[in-house]
Amino acid sequence: MKKLAYIGCLGVIGIITTEFGIIGILPQVAAHYHITIDKAGVLLSAFALVIALTGPVVTLLTSGVDRKKLMLSSMGLFVLSTLGSVMAPPFWLLLLLRILPAFLQPVFISNAIAAAVAVAPPKQSHRMMAIIMGGISIATVTTVPLSTWLAGRFNWQTAFMMQAGVSIVAWLSIWLLLPPMPLKEKKSYGDQLMILKRGDFLLTSFINFMMIAAWFSTYSYFADYLGQEKRMSGTMISSMMLLFGITGVAGNWLTGKVIGRHMVTVTLLLLSGTIIIPFGLAWCGYEGAAVTGVIALWGLLYAPSILAGAVNMISSAPDALEFANSLSVSTGNLGVSVGTAVSGMVIATHSVAYAPWVGMVFGVVAIMAVLLRAFLRTRTSAPACVAQ
Repeated sequence: MKKLAYIGCLGVIGIITTEFGIIGILPQVAAHYHITIDKAGVLLSAFALVIALTGPVVTLLTSGVDRKKLMLSSMGLFVLSTLGSVMAPPFWLLLLLRILPAFLQPVFISNAIAAAVAVAPPKQSHRMMAIIMGGISIATVTTVPLSTWLAGRFNWQTAFMMQAGVSIVAWLSIWLLLPPMPLKEKKSYGDQLMILKRGDFLLTSFINFMMIAAWFSTYSYFADYLGQEKRMSGTMISSMMLLFGITGVAGNWLTGKVIGRHMVTVTLLLLSGTIIIPFGLAWCGYEGAAVTGVIALWGLLYAPSILAGAVNMISSAPDALEFANSLSVSTGNLGVSVGTAVSGMVIATHSVAYAPWVGMVFGVVAIMAVLLRAFLRTRTSAPACVAQ
């Protein structure tokens, strides 16, 4: 049971390394192709946009295929993409190579989670999800900053070589260690699409979108914020990013243990961070234990938000697990794109100091949506209680 979850976690590490490992090497890529940094940034934004627009459709169309084959195909495409990128092709081809695996990213994550949950006792299902999604936090601490270090120490192609290596290890683990996983019963497209008619599921999707947008409004500009507003050196920023990632791993582990029993409370607690952190950053000054503590708390509350969003959405549609999880990945990536874009526009007209407050606005809206959903669920269940 846990073996499947850990292999899924390894695959997520490979995926996140490829998706976000580009962030730290954008300056080298821009210099190599003689383009501006914002044009190079399309390598990140296009990846997230493809996931947001196509993830649910591709997952739906592949819903009857053996899960092992889907996981192998998805990870194989990541391997080919990164190996092709190592060759430093023309920029348009590099962009194409970046986009291709994005089509199958939600397919891998949704099928890895579905496969692990299918063989786990009901009480352990959220723990299995936490193990798989923990790959995001682990990559944030290890392979994503390693990409930046390799690009600085050698060249940006070396970073892609490392990313390919991680994906190859994940592909081999799936091929050698997992048995075939054919679906015993395929749900019709119509049955799966029915979840889009449920008001509760749509409201939960909106909550997931707003929660991810809230956190990424600030996280996308993490290094720039610490450099400009907290006057940190590059070395200190790297240390803070490591601390951020370590507390994020801890937060993901803790959330996985309790969210199954206290989903609404945990979701609200994580969202409260979007209010606490802006005030904490404004208060903590430039150095010392105070700013370190705020950044540690930031990582603790930020990292589990992706897991919490997935748990909320899957809990709203347990009868269409893969499709619901692919929608979770897609709405999350849309949140990344929108949160980053809105915060970027505010930064362009004001300064990066406003980024945390942009996140707070998204966070407050998300909290209101969680409370509205709780009220609607209570009102819906009330007649049933009376009837009993």
